[in-house]
Amino acid sequence: MVDTSSGVEDPVNDETVAESEEFDNLRGILADGVVGAAGGLVGTAMMSVVFLIAQSLGAFNLSDFAILTELVGLTGYVPEVLFGYIIFLGGGMFPWPLLFASLKEYLPGKSDPVSGAFFGAAMWTGFVLAFYTGQSGLTLALYAVLTLAAHVVYGIGLGAVFNYFATRPDSIV
Repeated sequence: MVDTSSGVEDPVNDETVAESEEFDNLRGILADGVVGAAGGLVGTAMMSVVFLIAQSLGAFNLSDFAILTELVGLTGYVPEVLFGYIIFLGGGMFPWPLLFASLKEYLPGKSDPVSGAFFGAAMWTGFVLAFYTGQSGLTLALYAVLTLAAHVVYGIGLGAVFNYFATRPDSIV
């Protein structure tokens, strides 16, 4: 006889469905967004410290953030470096945490900070090419290593915030 079951278990009582609906309300979605933004802010702050170290060693220049202002066509209208950093901060607080929240179950690591480190390393592959400004020799090696470290630190910070809010007993995240 052929087994026609799909292998998917259906909820057997309404209590399970009612509990899952709690997480699909607008309040829960907004709370998740705030957690993601907080994680991104923490991660970007930690990353900025590593960028400052890289700048002090001559491997990275914070004025490279002006490239982002140029991309949006506001050069000459706003302070280029500051506005470029604000764009960078916005990216670190909104789309990247959303992507991390979507992918963290598929990333290596048993905890969110470890998964975040892998996520940051994956993000680095785009950053290292986009912000490359002609470094060579030892400066290029420092640029590669320190920007990788910055992105791993970003991921750890992002994951730590996700982990903190996920393990709180009164959290709906």
